[in-house]
Amino acid sequence: MATLNECRICSGSELVPVIDLGEQPWANNFLTKEQLGTEQSYPLRVVFCETCKGAQLDYTVAKETMFSNHTYLSGMTQTLSDHFRRLAHYCDESFGQLVGNKSVLDIGSNDGTQLKHYQDLGWEVLGVESSSQTAQIAIDNGIPTLNKFFNEECLGDINQKFGLINASGVFFHLEELHSVTSAVKLSLNEKGVFVVQFLYVPSIFQNDAFDQIYHEHLLYYTLSSLSYLLRQHDLEIFDAYLTDVHGGQMIAFVGHEGERQPTKRLEALLAEEVKTNCNTSKAYTSFAERIIDLRERNLSFLQDRKDQGKTIYGMGAPVKGNTLLNYFDIGTEFIDCLVEKNSLRKDTYSPGKHLPVILETELSREPDVYFVLAWNFKKEILSRYKKQIEAGVEFYFPIMGD
Repeated sequence: MATLNECRICSGSELVPVIDLGEQPWANNFLTKEQLGTEQSYPLRVVFCETCKGAQLDYTVAKETMFSNHTYLSGMTQTLSDHFRRLAHYCDESFGQLVGNKSVLDIGSNDGTQLKHYQDLGWEVLGVESSSQTAQIAIDNGIPTLNKFFNEECLGDINQKFGLINASGVFFHLEELHSVTSAVKLSLNEKGVFVVQFLYVPSIFQNDAFDQIYHEHLLYYTLSSLSYLLRQHDLEIFDAYLTDVHGGQMIAFVGHEGERQPTKRLEALLAEEVKTNCNTSKAYTSFAERIIDLRERNLSFLQDRKDQGKTIYGMGAPVKGNTLLNYFDIGTEFIDCLVEKNSLRKDTYSPGKHLPVILETELSREPDVYFVLAWNFKKEILSRYKKQIEAGVEFYFPIMGD
């Protein structure tokens, strides 16, 4: 655990403080009843590098603390699985005949949901997953998975090159950023494609999605700042497109330097970044000011519903929800419990505010209001809970909401 003295991407020292969300616990540290009150808090601050334009946390919680036994499961939502299926088909059709061999390595492969879709298309698959219980779930589902942290040291256990390497929602987690990027370079065959899926800063700004800032997310990329990192390892983005997953996730396609020409689609996205000034410290400080206004709006809503005597449950227990609950200071005085599908969080409590997590299958009654922390699956939630909505249950979205 350490405070940042130089930029994670370029080692520059011009780090400007832009967002401060105070001292917060590691947001994925769901607690047992016996552990309540024992969790440690750490600074949750974002700084902006004036050299490479990369935004990042200025404090590092050790990867062994955060990722050796985390409880997030990719397969819990149909929206995400559908996205992974579409991406696998896109990559198969676009690169399957061009990358030399139809083999795919998934970094931070979680429960194997992404790799299952490649496996169904006839690709040879291998996952690398740091969480032992999550890796075992993938193995039990027929997905070959190595239970390790992916980095240069890990390559001795892999000993092959891949036509495709995937990193979904993990490339902004990396404490060993350059070791991992170097390992990608070494593991990618000559014609291979590295597919990076990441939360996109302009989308975070557009949605005021400050809750996507938490200790596991060490870096916050634009295409420009990601390109700066990749160029140091002789890799370059040749194409990219924006999806609506997680409120706006960018998918970048990367190859060895000079192997492919940049597409017009990529050039347009880079031009838009210049136009919107998203690669400036001012864009981040303006965002920080909007977070304060968002807090007041949400607290006003909750107080109004409590004044009406209504019961409020949290919908979902996502990691990002704990950033929101702790920064907004929302506890059991407003929300009775968090309703969750993921059985790994059964009988736990949220870090910081200690809201009890109840599995959806064990819920005895519906509340008057759901405060939806899993707002990034809004479309799926509104469809799935149509009967409850018709019966008068209110679904309130604190981000991208009403």
